[in-house]
Amino acid sequence: MPSLDLHADPVDLTAALVDIFSVSEEEKVIADTVQAALEAQAPHLEVIRNGDAVLARTNLGRPSRVMLAGHLDTVPVNENLPVRREGTGDDEILHGLGTVDMKSGDAVFLHLAAALREPRHDITFVFYDCEEIEATKNGLGRIERELPEWLQADLAILGEPSNGGIEGGCQGTMRIEIRVEGVRAHTARGWMGVNAIHGLAEPLRRLAEYAPRVVDIDGLTYREGLQATKIGGGVAGNVVPDEAVLTINHRFAPDRSAEQAEAHLREVFAGYDVKVVDLSPGALPGLSAPAAAELVAAAGGKAVAKLGWTDVARFAALGIPAVNFGPGDPTLAHTRQENVRAGEIRQVAAVLREFLS
Repeated sequence: MPSLDLHADPVDLTAALVDIFSVSEEEKVIADTVQAALEAQAPHLEVIRNGDAVLARTNLGRPSRVMLAGHLDTVPVNENLPVRREGTGDDEILHGLGTVDMKSGDAVFLHLAAALREPRHDITFVFYDCEEIEATKNGLGRIERELPEWLQADLAILGEPSNGGIEGGCQGTMRIEIRVEGVRAHTARGWMGVNAIHGLAEPLRRLAEYAPRVVDIDGLTYREGLQATKIGGGVAGNVVPDEAVLTINHRFAPDRSAEQAEAHLREVFAGYDVKVVDLSPGALPGLSAPAAAELVAAAGGKAVAKLGWTDVARFAALGIPAVNFGPGDPTLAHTRQENVRAGEIRQVAAVLREFLS
């Protein structure tokens, strides 16, 4: 089993974590390694295992509790292992799978788990599995069902990449299908049929003319979106198609509930058969909560809206204010070119150390 030095520079700890293979559903080795390191090097923490998730916490009786959460899994390898390091000092660049999403965030949290023995907030650390695959397998959902008391906090910080800045809340996401029926016929006698693909012209026109909302929440600007992502239909090159399906993705601001977002889409596409095929509610930023406001101040007083969906929504559903705060550029996540700058890893660690100390 690999070993980790939790007292090392979090940059070196990032490199060590990246070199531990942990594609989704194959996290046992990294979970074993993290658990062993915490038990040996952070004796002040209560440490438990749940599946391939590792949880640890202080029990100091502080008046508030902060949760630091990060997933241990990665997407499949794409010729980007082992880690490759270039440069020196804060300008050093770490290349490799998971450097951005999100082993640099995990490294910061693990370093703090060993270093902070007398934090001013009680802290819960959650290193979980299966974030990169279908939501039903996400380790946070299993922990919520089996160990709900471990997901109680006044603030949750998810170490997802955020360019080293605070990202508040997240957008909701909904995917719908619009299905149009027609009548099949030979194209030589097209007037005898009804072309279902042609029937999508009106929904596509509504999409093209749609003006998405721009919403301000807690001083953060959320931009909504409505985009066609897939279109399907057709039988053969000489057949008028009798069915066509248009798939649309809606990203909605967190001031709308899932029910309100669905009602909005049914209004936009009134007269058509709308089927919701995927849905994840958003999360309000909650930056007015005392612990969240303190964190924003420690990070320089600035925060931006999260344009995308992350597991902060799970914490928001539990009534916990939650933010994304981690090293790395989120646009590099899941790409072969994943890389993170050493200085950004150290900067995130320094901000959290100041906030928690």
